[in-house]
This record gives sequence, C-alpha cells and structure tokens, in this order.
Amino acid sequence: MIELVIADDQSLIRMALRNLFNSEDDIHVAAEAENGQEAWDLVSRLRPDVALLDIRMPGIDGLEVLRRIGRDANLAATRVVMITTFEVDDYIFDALSNGAAGFVMKDAPPEDLLKAVRLAAAGDSLLSPDVTRKVINAYAERGTSTGRPHPGLAGLTERELEILRWVATGLANDEIGERLFISPATVRTHVGKLLSKLTARDRAGLVAIAYRSGLDIPEV
Repeated sequence: MIELVIADDQSLIRMALRNLFNSEDDIHVAAEAENGQEAWDLVSRLRPDVALLDIRMPGIDGLEVLRRIGRDANLAATRVVMITTFEVDDYIFDALSNGAAGFVMKDAPPEDLLKAVRLAAAGDSLLSPDVTRKVINAYAERGTSTGRPHPGLAGLTERELEILRWVATGLANDEIGERLFISPATVRTHVGKLLSKLTARDRAGLVAIAYRSGLDIPEV
C-alpha cells in the first residue's frame, strides 16, 4: 500500500484528490495539509511513501517543503510529486534541481495523477511532456541555461547521450523505446547507467543535467 500525503491550499482540490486516490486499492491518503508548514509537519512525522505538494501555498511553499525533505536523512525514502499550473514555470526547474520526482498539472487526467504517484513510489519519475517542454522553452528564451556540459557527459556512449536527450522530454521508457525502436527494458538499462554515471538521484535529476548542459532536446 502506498502511503500518500496531499498538500494543497484549495479545499476543493484536496477533496478531489482524496476521492481519486482513496478509490484505488493500492493507495491510501494518510493525511492532508492546507499549507506548507502543516505539510512539513505531517511528512516529517508520518514519513509517507509519496508527498503530493502544491508549489504555491501559504506560509512556506511546496518548494521549501521539498528542500526540507531532501535535507532530512529520515525522509530519504519519501518521494515528492509537485502539482502545478502553467502559471508557475519559474519554479519548476528549481524543483527539478531539488529532487522532485515528477510534475502533474492540476487539471491533468486522473490516470496521469495516479501514474505519477505510483511511479514515484516505485522509485521512478513522471515529468509531463507538456510541462517539461514549456519549462525548457521558457528558460531557453531567457537564456537561463548555463550551456556548460556536465563533466560526466564525456563518459557517456552515443546511445546513452541519445537516451539522456529523450529522458529530458519527460517521456516514459516505453515511449522512448517506441521512438528509438528498442525495448523498454533496454531503455531502463540505459537510464540506470545514466543515473550512475551522472550521479543523479532520479529521472528528474537527469532532466536538470540535460538542460543545464545545453543539450538539444527532441520535440515531442
């Protein structure tokens, strides 16, 4: 059973999320929070498998809760999925860099929300291609990307570098495999090697590395 904490300052959204997740046999909403401080108190006490955090909340925001989770060794097993809107693009790359396991839109289809939580609990990540592409485009327009290659890129094979570019689109392993005509298992193997070689925590970390290095990200 996946233990989940939900944090959002809008009661209607919390209710909708609670009803969605509690309707599933493998997910249990352990607690809900209406602000960042309450979210942090609940997560630090309950140590859930996944925390689903709104980025903007009263008091401390979702990003600060994410940072605190990342700094607390007792919460190493807790994964964070951010729920967001297109209005907060400025914060998404920051969250990626701080270890968020995924992003889903508040108006995303229910199956996307469920998939994000399940993947996060399993140690994987889900980055919506729409969110990822919009963020990359926004930062590219502002010239925020450093364009300085990560030192670990030099040790990658051509195939691994290709996989890294596709991971940065937010596509899942099966979707990447379809585009490259390889199996999802092969993609998974390459992703594992990328995580090791680039010392990234998860797929979100790989996205941050790809973007910061100025890699050419495929259109999806």
